[in-house]
Amino acid sequence: MTRIGTVAIVAVALVASGAAAAERPVKMKDLPLAVQETVLKETKGLTVVGLSEETEKGRTVYEAETRVEGHTLDILIDASGTVVEKEEEVALGSIPEPARAAIQRAAGSGTVERVEAVTKDGTTEYEAVVKKGGKKSEIVVSSDGTLQKH
Repeated sequence: MTRIGTVAIVAVALVASGAAAAERPVKMKDLPLAVQETVLKETKGLTVVGLSEETEKGRTVYEAETRVEGHTLDILIDASGTVVEKEEEVALGSIPEPARAAIQRAAGSGTVERVEAVTKDGTTEYEAVVKKGGKKSEIVVSSDGTLQKH
């Protein structure tokens, strides 16, 4: 089966499972040509899990959800085919020490469940999901450990 066929099947499965309303699963053939070309280029050698269309701040973007070497890598692409953001799941121990220390400080007695390196406009921030007292929250820090407000 081709990658496009696999993506189409995954997109149908996402629709059937009731994926979040903010994102609308799409098929490769429904993407603008420039976006299709970028998806094929950026996902070469990766497993495409799904494609979606969403509106962020009044602008339509497309997301290619992938898996690589056991972790997630999501690629956001604008309608012109430009990659605008990448979100990659990373190990807490692999991020810069100031960012790691800031996340651990902010988490306190909570558990860091997931960390993503989010690269946008050439800058990387780290988003951590923390579980504390049965509740989940998100902490965002810059590479130098500065707590970010989003």
